[in-house]
Amino acid sequence: MTIADDATTRANLLPFEDPAPDAVLDGPKLPVIDAVDIAGLRNQFRQGKQALLDHFTRGRPTTRAAGYLIRQLAAHVDKALLQLWKLAGMTDQAALVAVGGYGRGELYPFSDIDVLLLLPSPVPSVAGVSVPTVGDLTPAIERFITSCWDIGLEIGSSVRTVADCVEEAQRDITVQTAMLESRYLCGTRRVYAHFRHSTLSAVDPAAFLRAKTLEMQQRHLKYEDTPYSLEPNCKESPGGLRDLQVLIWVARAAGLGRTWRELTGNGLITPFECRQLQRNEGVLRLIRARLHIIANRREDRLVFDLQTAVAESFGLLATPGQRTSEVLMKRYYWAAKAVTQLNQILMLNIEERINGSQDAPMRPINEKFLERGGMLEVVSDDLYERDPHAILETFLVFQQTVATKGLSARTLRALYNARDLMNAEFRHDPVNRATFMKILLEPEGQTHAFRLMNQTSVLGRYLWVFRRIVGQMQHDLFHVYTVDQHILMVLRNIRRFFIAEHAHEYPFCSQLAAGWDKPWILYVAALFHDVAKGRGGDHSELGAVEVRRFCRDHAIAKEDCAIIEFLVREHLTMSRVAQKEDLSDPDVIRRFADRVGNPANLTALYLLTVADIRGTSPKVWNAWKGKLLEDLYHLALRALGGALPNQDAQASARKQEARRLLNLLSLPDGIEQPLWAKLDTRYFSRHEASDIAWHARSLEGRLAATEPIVVARLSSVGEGLQVMVYAPPHFTDLFARICGYFDTGSFDILDAKVHTSRDGYAIDTFQVTSPLLAERYQHYRDLILLVETQLAAAIKAAGPLPAPSQGRVSRRVKSFPITPRVTLRPDERAQRWLLTVSTSDRSGLLYSIARVLAKHKINLHLAKITTLGERVEDTFLIDGDALQRNRSQLEIESELLDVISGR
Repeated sequence: MTIADDATTRANLLPFEDPAPDAVLDGPKLPVIDAVDIAGLRNQFRQGKQALLDHFTRGRPTTRAAGYLIRQLAAHVDKALLQLWKLAGMTDQAALVAVGGYGRGELYPFSDIDVLLLLPSPVPSVAGVSVPTVGDLTPAIERFITSCWDIGLEIGSSVRTVADCVEEAQRDITVQTAMLESRYLCGTRRVYAHFRHSTLSAVDPAAFLRAKTLEMQQRHLKYEDTPYSLEPNCKESPGGLRDLQVLIWVARAAGLGRTWRELTGNGLITPFECRQLQRNEGVLRLIRARLHIIANRREDRLVFDLQTAVAESFGLLATPGQRTSEVLMKRYYWAAKAVTQLNQILMLNIEERINGSQDAPMRPINEKFLERGGMLEVVSDDLYERDPHAILETFLVFQQTVATKGLSARTLRALYNARDLMNAEFRHDPVNRATFMKILLEPEGQTHAFRLMNQTSVLGRYLWVFRRIVGQMQHDLFHVYTVDQHILMVLRNIRRFFIAEHAHEYPFCSQLAAGWDKPWILYVAALFHDVAKGRGGDHSELGAVEVRRFCRDHAIAKEDCAIIEFLVREHLTMSRVAQKEDLSDPDVIRRFADRVGNPANLTALYLLTVADIRGTSPKVWNAWKGKLLEDLYHLALRALGGALPNQDAQASARKQEARRLLNLLSLPDGIEQPLWAKLDTRYFSRHEASDIAWHARSLEGRLAATEPIVVARLSSVGEGLQVMVYAPPHFTDLFARICGYFDTGSFDILDAKVHTSRDGYAIDTFQVTSPLLAERYQHYRDLILLVETQLAAAIKAAGPLPAPSQGRVSRRVKSFPITPRVTLRPDERAQRWLLTVSTSDRSGLLYSIARVLAKHKINLHLAKITTLGERVEDTFLIDGDALQRNRSQLEIESELLDVISGR
């Protein structure tokens, strides 16, 4: 897929297009590097390099200019090395060889310079003259290497004989690869020719292909196995320059060609594919060269700190709903995606040539497709041109055919070359629409089919609205995938709910999915729930419009369309209510139930919400969020059945369950009564029965305590600890001191329930996690004892509240800061106030907020702590005399804005 044919982004592609060839060939006049003293040589070399860099940065940023730069930098280093070789007095019987990337004749501004000092074998020559040994040459070698560093050449050097090279290459595939790209610089050509012949003869093409394929797979896993990483390495990540280099290496090892043109001449790629390879390689080269110059060091990662600067160096412009950095990254992702596609095609072709797998037996599937070696293959290269309907049918057959593990090189190539056939007429064709619906309706295989459709650019060509979000970044500090990859991840999560083998992962979701008879409705909702991101406006409402159009075009029944549209429009609602509102409040549940409408909508929304949160980032989902969503589901389901939550009835039910739990522990009857007599209905409606029983057991006989009591246990939801604090009224600033302890102890607070008994005692319960401490302590009992002892001491500490720690702000937060927001408004009953805080996460944030509340003597009743990656959205239910005056309200809001802004 190329981005150049998308008119909406055409203007931002202009900096990448090449000018007339002569525009970059008139390079700077470089100083002539003469054999002078080292200081003079150093100045000449630096001046020449700087002249090349200045010429590149002053000119128009084009792929041709980048190619010229990396070639001229290599040539400039060649000249310097030649002079240093002469100055060192190296023997004429040795040779200097460029290897690795430098051996290709390419150097980026801060790339490694790898050279091989090739020595003759230590035997007498034919003429009877002794060949110098390594020991004889050591002084000259040392002079040469030292002088290289003296003039600013940071070389990576190795000193070997031809025999050493062959032996080392057989042991280490990396060395063998570097030697494949060797280039003669100076010295004796006879030794170099012997070296080339010996090393090439020692290469086993099949073994080399296997080793490089495994190495590439391992490298891809190291870099998240996707070209869509938010901070990709433009050299090493999937779809980066290294993937192109692997193709040339394995082709060279097999004698199939050394350049794209030679591979074209040998029939491995078509002329069109050759142009696409050259084009996208040029884009990646250009980005990498600019990245080196802007970072002023060897930096191959497009890190957040540099993305905007690189984009601006190309003259890219922001578009509505997109930053300049997002425009650049979308261009990078499209190039990386094309490289990934072409790499897959060419690697399969080379493998067939080397292993002869093109002669493997074929099994006909139907009149259009064959199965060969587990790969789905078209019957002819022009199948799609003759029958465009077969494009989507490819993925349907892939789903339906048992034991197919992928698409063959021939099929991938045919799809790559058929992209122009997928036009408006193709999208409106009733046959294609019916086939697309069949793919959705198949009993299995949707995850792999849609991933393949996206990888081959078919999904974005058929669903034109999807094409707009391919490679679209999400700078919201908790999505770690581009929009298209996130959507496919959500689709995968939903699909797993319907697969029995994955029922152990999320049993409740699998239980609900088992009773859902139309999984395809959820698949469509997943495909469209974020499809309108990046346009500006509410993407949920815009997405609902798009999915309504899709349902109409694909003849989906009105009742099914209504559910799908509801899911897309409301896909954020359940998460927001569960994580930000008080689920013990009947009004909250009633409003949510009214919005959902019926149990079918509720079940579908629950499944989509879980899949969506899990598909944002591995760090965002946790068991506590899962419990909140499940609690909201059950409460709303009762409300939809006509049983609205009744706090008195709910309290009675939880008391009864708590008594049952206490009886199971063989505790005497009635031990709970002294505590329960001090508590009101709100306590029982906000706490689970297991927590109520735990509190009663822990506080038996200790209700009149004059010192704070801290009790901790492993969390009942399976992550972190649950901590209960019971403190008499004279301990002031209690919540702030607790938050201060958790802050200094590297704990993350997931949830806080704050309650005050009728006689003024505080009963506060916290859900906390601490991965670092959990690793440090071999047994959880050590951690529990530590928390119970230290937190009690922190509460009793005299004096003013200590200053919060100044946490280190992550690079990502620095690059994409969130505008801090503070909202203070009365709750629905106008009895208390809802304080909402939204900002970037950092150490000490919650404690800083708690200090402000303590300063103004604000009472806290409930805290909903929501962490979304590196963004927090916390909600507090509060009251206090200061909130009754407008002036003090403004003062509180101003102070909160200051502390969450880090001032």
